[in-house]
Order: sequence, then C-alpha cells, then structure tokens
Amino acid sequence: MTTLVAENLGKSYGDAVILEGINFQANPGDSIAFMSPSGSGKSTLLSMLGLLLTPISGRVVVDGVDTSTLNDKQLSKLRLENVGFVFQHTQLIGSLRAIENVTVPANFSAQGAKAKAEQAREMLCQLGLEKRLLHYPHQLSVGQKRRVALARALVMDPPIVIADEPTNDLDAESRNSVADALFDRCAQGGILLFATHDEELASRATRIMRLDGKTFKEA
Repeated sequence: MTTLVAENLGKSYGDAVILEGINFQANPGDSIAFMSPSGSGKSTLLSMLGLLLTPISGRVVVDGVDTSTLNDKQLSKLRLENVGFVFQHTQLIGSLRAIENVTVPANFSAQGAKAKAEQAREMLCQLGLEKRLLHYPHQLSVGQKRRVALARALVMDPPIVIADEPTNDLDAESRNSVADALFDRCAQGGILLFATHDEELASRATRIMRLDGKTFKEA
C-alpha cells in the first residue's frame, strides 16, 4: 500500500522563507487536515506534496521513492499513477464538457479516456450532476464546477488525494457530498491530504496539522 513521507520540507521565494522543517508520514487510511490563516503557505505545501512544486529543502518520498531523484518524465508518471489533485480554483478546461473534463487524466495513461467514460459518468451522477454531464464549465455553478473537479481527481483511483479548500463556497448539501466522497477514499485505504478553514470538515480527519511559525505541527 502507498505511503507518503515529507522530510524536512521547506520553500522560499528569494529571501522570503514560506515554509520550513515540515515532517510527517501518511499511511493508507490516513486523512490529514492542514489549517492556517489565508496566504500562509497551505497551497504551497499541498503543491509540494502533490509533486507540482519543487521544495527548496527536504524531500517527498512516495511509496519508498525519493521524488527528488526523478527527472520530469519520471515525476509526471509517478504523479499520474499516485496523486489526484483537487485545486482550489477547479482549473476546468472551458472547451470541454463536464464528463470530458473528468476523463482528461486518462488521456495521459495507457487506458485512454474512453475506458474511463462510464466511471466518470457514474461519479458525476453520485455527486448529483446527472443532468450536467454535457454542460460546459461556464454553464455550471461554482459548486458544480468543484464537484466536477473532484470527480476528475478521483477518476484514476489514485492512492493519494490532495485537496485545496475542497468545500470552499459550497452549500451544505454540496459540502457534505464532496466531503463524503473524499473520506470514502480513506475508508478504502487511500490517503487524503487537504487544506481547509472548515473546522467541521477538519474534525473528520484522523489528524490535524496547524501552522506553528513556518512549519506545520500536529495539533
């Protein structure tokens, strides 16, 4: 089963230190909520954990692989096979319909988008979007876009899901459906790492890490 280890992670921009000395291990079934004020580095941390941003110090080890030793092609392959990312600003492709947005990651795999089309449809229906499968992003509400983005992150069945403010701007019903889908992955042995301001959502996690200076420590 996949594990993720952060060892002495740090990030700075020029002389400005954003984060430093972050250490933790996430095992199958773990869910970790990262909490801190806005603009204090949560998104930066998630981007490093999701292998989208290179740390200035330390390393991320995924399933025993030191990702700092990988080239861009190897890193992309590892990320595709192991990480599903729910971005704070959804980043849907405007020219694609909802179901097509969900199957985008499959285009970069050997399976192809057609192989994931039925699973994408089922996921969108489970998230209450059965009447929005063929809608473009501009035809969707903020909450609907967020649920499409969630389905896209989950469609490849990644062992690690990383979510940046996944329930932000959602009504209660949408918030619950998104949260349930995320935590269901943990129940199946996956790892969930997420940033949130929502104390209720964070309380569902197995662990909460809060910002202390420039590092995150377990509360």
